[in-house]
Amino acid sequence: MTGTSQYDADSVEQGETVHIRIRSFKRSRGRESHLAVSAEVTPPMHPTLTIAIKAARRASSVINRASLDLDLLKIQAKSTNDFVTEVDRSAEAAIIEVLQDAYPGHGILAEESGESGSPDTEYQWIIDPLDGTTNFIHGFPQYAISIALARRGIVEQAVVFDPNRNELFTASKGSGAFLNDRRIRVSKRIRLGEALIGTGFPYRQFDNIDPYLAMFRELTQKTAGIRRPGAASLDLAYVACGRLDAFWEMGLSPWDMAAGSLLITEAGGLVSDFFGESDYLRDGNVIAGSPKIFGQLLPIIQGHLPRNQG
Repeated sequence: MTGTSQYDADSVEQGETVHIRIRSFKRSRGRESHLAVSAEVTPPMHPTLTIAIKAARRASSVINRASLDLDLLKIQAKSTNDFVTEVDRSAEAAIIEVLQDAYPGHGILAEESGESGSPDTEYQWIIDPLDGTTNFIHGFPQYAISIALARRGIVEQAVVFDPNRNELFTASKGSGAFLNDRRIRVSKRIRLGEALIGTGFPYRQFDNIDPYLAMFRELTQKTAGIRRPGAASLDLAYVACGRLDAFWEMGLSPWDMAAGSLLITEAGGLVSDFFGESDYLRDGNVIAGSPKIFGQLLPIIQGHLPRNQG
């Protein structure tokens, strides 16, 4: 084979992953065959992302062991329809131990233990050790570990790990989003009528149940379908890789959204609160999707907001 790729072998650093993509194969009379190739070098992983992955896998070991005998779980109700198990706490402790060993000066915001660390630190880890606890309790295999790192309030690293399917979603700000080292992008659908939309039903506070049901009613008629699997971090990851075209939910916490939101923006999608602004981590209401579907979904959501919110 003659010709050279975009990268010579000697120019690729040790440890980098190189994907060779064959574009065409042409044979002309009396000439050698030529393969047109291009090389895509996966960017090196940020050190903080490597640590976050290590922490997620440590937590998954705790979760997977517990999943073998769910009848022995000790379950407590934090509030209406909001449960915590010893597995949530053990998985969170495992995550925090790994993160603090590597970065003792970083702050922590975790679902079960709350906020800790210096208030002056510019780095904060945002952790949901078991997103989808109710699913886990029932043996319904849709739950995940979500870890994000924010710098001065801006999420820069993200991990969402599904221990059931061994699917690792990762993103670093400015470097793209990946599923098990494969680059992912949001879907290319442009028509709302062909879109599959994810959501989450209100389950703790029911003040907004009526506007939510109005949104649900209209979107059921205007989309290809609506899914409610019950783990927001995974729903957002599914938007990032194109399995869902969009997602919306009310009343979430930062740890539900932080990692997933970066996955989506790095995969070419859009994320906002219900006013089209970037305040969703504080606001708790989120809408996300591919650009074309997002643009059609947002006004429908806004059209059913209570007047004091619209």
